[in-house]
Amino acid sequence: MSKTNVRAYGTEAADAPLDAMTIARREPTSRDVEIAIQYCGVCHSDLHTARNDWGGTKYPAVPGHEIVGKVTGLGDDVRDLKVGDTVAVGCMVDSCGECENCKNDLEQYCVRGFTGTYNGKDKHLGGHTFGGYSEKVVEDRHFVLKVPENLDLAGTAPLLCAGITTWSPLRHWKVGKGSKVAVVGLGGLGHMAIKLAAALGAEVSLFSRSPGKKQDAHDLGAHDVIISTNEEEMKGAKSTFDVIIDTVPYEHDLTPYVNTLNVNGTLVLVGYLGNMDEMLNSVPMIMGRRSVAGSVIGGIAETQELLDFCGEHNITSEIEVIDMKEINDAYERMLKSDVRYRFVIDMASFKDN
Repeated sequence: MSKTNVRAYGTEAADAPLDAMTIARREPTSRDVEIAIQYCGVCHSDLHTARNDWGGTKYPAVPGHEIVGKVTGLGDDVRDLKVGDTVAVGCMVDSCGECENCKNDLEQYCVRGFTGTYNGKDKHLGGHTFGGYSEKVVEDRHFVLKVPENLDLAGTAPLLCAGITTWSPLRHWKVGKGSKVAVVGLGGLGHMAIKLAAALGAEVSLFSRSPGKKQDAHDLGAHDVIISTNEEEMKGAKSTFDVIIDTVPYEHDLTPYVNTLNVNGTLVLVGYLGNMDEMLNSVPMIMGRRSVAGSVIGGIAETQELLDFCGEHNITSEIEVIDMKEINDAYERMLKSDVRYRFVIDMASFKDN
């Protein structure tokens, strides 16, 4: 297969900083879309992959799965896009397309495993996939999304991960007008969960350990903020919520939050917790027919639904735009939660250097 070299930013090893490098992209096939990347969001998964925190990283690694850009080339079979259109690519770039989950627009649960935008198996060129910290990508049309014209492009980028990760459970558990929703943690995912749940018509509360986040939460659309370290406030929230979106990505006790679920309520984990042996007491679940569930991103149709919804309600992520050369500092700041609420790389800063 024909290929071309493009500039990118990535790392050669877990203990090496990210730096400029050259990678190969395939020339568009009949089903492909070539995209010049304008903005790429920065996700905690990028950092964890670059540093091999989860194991299994393939090097060289080029992260980035919150991609927004312009169409610069099209395969012969792509008829519903044109050069110059604004499009996006999220966390997936391929799946088997044949299993029941794929046929039902649940590619994220492909029984054979979806192909990640980076660190996945590249069936075209061999080796592994490279992400959006680069000049361009070439992806199958099925995994390319249309971006509403009215949305700020930089603020749109995190919708492709932080947005869809919270949108999918809100839709699956049928959150709408009259629903009582709580969000655990106010970060990249948490702030999107508040915005989206409020736009769906829910009454939204934030669980936080920090009283200093009350004003931010209210500005984002939360009706109430419950300080999770305050026993009286937690007791006052008992048997209240229909759905809780837990965005905290480290081990923590889930039982206090389960107690705030109403009968038939569900706590949905969207952060990576690991082993849950000592994090959950089943008694409050049994006594209230309460559930603890998990959810990961969303399918392609659902992600397009999210982008269209955000276009209708003018919803984007709260971001700090950075130059490509600032990515290593951004990773260190992410570890300190020193961002409100998502970094986004302006790829023009890379292309112009």
